[in-house]
Amino acid sequence: MAATAAPVRSKTSATNTTKRKQHNRFFFMLLAAPGIIWLALLFLVPFYDVIAIAAGRLNFLTESPVAVYNPLNWSHANLVDTWRDIFGATSFELPILWRTVWYTAVASALCLLIGYPAAYFVAKFAGRRKALFLVLLIAPFWISYMMRMLAWIDLLQTNGYLNKVLGYIGLPSSTDWLGGKWYTVVLGLVYGYIPYLILVLYAGLDRIDGSLLEAGRDLGLGRAATFVKITLPLSRQPILTGMLITVLPMLGDYFTNQLLSGTPGTAMIGNVIDNQLGTNGFQGQGAVLSLLVLAALVIPMIYYVRATARSAREAS
Repeated sequence: MAATAAPVRSKTSATNTTKRKQHNRFFFMLLAAPGIIWLALLFLVPFYDVIAIAAGRLNFLTESPVAVYNPLNWSHANLVDTWRDIFGATSFELPILWRTVWYTAVASALCLLIGYPAAYFVAKFAGRRKALFLVLLIAPFWISYMMRMLAWIDLLQTNGYLNKVLGYIGLPSSTDWLGGKWYTVVLGLVYGYIPYLILVLYAGLDRIDGSLLEAGRDLGLGRAATFVKITLPLSRQPILTGMLITVLPMLGDYFTNQLLSGTPGTAMIGNVIDNQLGTNGFQGQGAVLSLLVLAALVIPMIYYVRATARSAREAS
């Protein structure tokens, strides 16, 4: 009798557990529904409006775009013009695209080279001062991006603090850092986006189990070998996440270049989009170009989602 009752109780317990999980899932779905609907509206409605302008037509009297919301009446004229500007015989946007990729690659590499040691130090060696360092890392977020870039103008202008310091130590002090220098734009991108990367790397490095590092040292690994064979592989996912968070906004950035250079020789694709959207008659092409950039950014996002899912499966 007892042997028969045990499987019945086990089956009843499993059924109750399943029902409880379904109830919890339904509860959290309801809890998340308002936020999901709100975010969907804030994304889908403006996104469709951009598509309607990109596939719309031009009012030749006012030279203003006319949005067309009916897909049956969409036009591909703006797409053809944009494609011609990128790959046509008189292309001027393709070099700007390559320049944007180059600036972003250099800036993101510098962010990683500077940010990883900083995050590693805070996560592993800050000790009781960890809270202080975290406050210092978060401090840039208290100031708007525009104000931080404006501070760089005071720093880098011809009579700014950098040239004064260079003159004080006997180096050339008349460099026009804001006169269309590509490295000024790259360093501005690094300065603007590196806090995002450091915080993500810190969060990932801080979660690495210290016993794994101790086990590696017990097996005879030195500090360098422990870092290369244990710490670095375990921080692969935080690196991927941090690079995604920094690279994607860098590719569409226009404000940094506009403030720190403002010359056609350093223009990025974000500057082209900004100029087209602000010029009568070219808003449709600007909308198309922004959609093409968005389509290109979807590729690393898909890779990130797949890599995250694969890492989660391996961990389980």
